[in-house]
Amino acid sequence: MAQQDGPTAHRKHRDPEEHRTSMVEKGPFCTARCTCGWRGPARRARSLARTDAEGHVSA
Repeated sequence: MAQQDGPTAHRKHRDPEEHRTSMVEKGPFCTARCTCGWRGPARRARSLARTDAEGHVSA
């Protein structure tokens, strides 16, 4: 389950421009993060972290 932080964690996102995601690598793990404060779980596969980010922006 994705970790959700910040005041917009439970709000539906309508404008993808207000959310800019990035990948952060730390050791063997990759995490998706967003400018709104959301961050996904640590993943070993970059593709899964990217999928987490895409799901956050489209949610």
